[in-house]
Amino acid sequence: MTEISSMIITHAKASIEDIESAWHGTVEDLLRVLHSHELVHECVVLMTCNRVEVYVVSPKGSKVLFEYVKKMGVPDRIIEFNDHEESLMHLLRVACGLESMIVGEDQILGQVKELYHIAREAGVTGKVLDTAFEKAIHVGKRVRAETRINKGSVSIGSAAVDLAETELGTLQGKTVVVIGAGAMGSLVAHALAHKNVSAVYVANRTFDRGEALASELGGIAVLYDEKDKYIASSDVVISATSAPHPVLTAEMMRPIMEGRNDHSDRCHDLLMIDIANPRDVEDSVADLPGVKLYNIDGLREISDSNLRKRMQEIEKVEKIIEDEYELLNLQYKRQQADKVISSLYSQIEDLRIREMEHAINRLSARHTLGDFERSVLDDLTHAITNKVLAEPTKTLRNAAAEDDIDFLATTAALFRLSAK
Repeated sequence: MTEISSMIITHAKASIEDIESAWHGTVEDLLRVLHSHELVHECVVLMTCNRVEVYVVSPKGSKVLFEYVKKMGVPDRIIEFNDHEESLMHLLRVACGLESMIVGEDQILGQVKELYHIAREAGVTGKVLDTAFEKAIHVGKRVRAETRINKGSVSIGSAAVDLAETELGTLQGKTVVVIGAGAMGSLVAHALAHKNVSAVYVANRTFDRGEALASELGGIAVLYDEKDKYIASSDVVISATSAPHPVLTAEMMRPIMEGRNDHSDRCHDLLMIDIANPRDVEDSVADLPGVKLYNIDGLREISDSNLRKRMQEIEKVEKIIEDEYELLNLQYKRQQADKVISSLYSQIEDLRIREMEHAINRLSARHTLGDFERSVLDDLTHAITNKVLAEPTKTLRNAAAEDDIDFLATTAALFRLSAK
């Protein structure tokens, strides 16, 4: 079997900027480039804000991936290259949320499913990757159903919302401003969707993008340059842009807070949560009266609390992964045997039909054969074929289960079977 190779770039070694620089176009673009390579039989790309992972089925997978890295100028220090077994285990762990920034988060499973379907619809997957990704999706669902690995905050975005809820006691009836409609801002907005807030205002430099997110969630898109007046009347501000510099400075926030403190009837500070990397909110904003500021580091308190609970579940999840990994390997082994068996049956079936027709022609020269006689001959030759091949079929499957690839190859050579 031609095996899987993978190239992994994640938050574990790479910054947001490193990850973004490794994208080089859309998922569809990358799939098209990879699959056009003469050595690539199948490919899938996982591309999120925290990872870029490329899976290829190729007789020279490592060579193909090294060429891609060189062409794209991705620094070696942030990349991991995996062989077949490592790729499969990593993929299962990803689908289960064990490789996420917040262990057990649910978002990644949906992303794996979506990105796999994009590759499948593009016609660039086949038996090997279909088997791997269908198994990964199954395992991801299973661990979430059988363990508590996904309880509590499930992403940085939802951790921010949990923090806001903890600080304010409840988000019901509260007004929230979300700055940024990218991946992180979208996570925040979706986490807010079930909190029964009074209003969610989405401010984004590209208004259309902010409007699309707001419309999806029943919120309100506001012009980016007019965000100040909405901040002044809000309970919570969550900032998640991709700007390379602070978008809210002390100089900008001072007049907002002075106006708010003069006219606000709220009994609590303005809660500001900065989940951007690099930071959106200048540190000195925390010194302004009436402001309570948390950045991404503050979310670690929530993450740590949930992580302690989830750590107790990791052993259960890893046991499920190990069991499913063994089943996946057995599935691949059976597929190897099935290729030989299918080819053998196809060859014998062709022979059966030819010889049966030859016998019918000889008999027809002396006797009139009706449908009944033809049916008897067909059943007879079928029965002989199946009985003759029953034991070889069992032997071939046992050989595959025991990794006796030489036996499969010898059988294929002996009967001149197709390798496909």
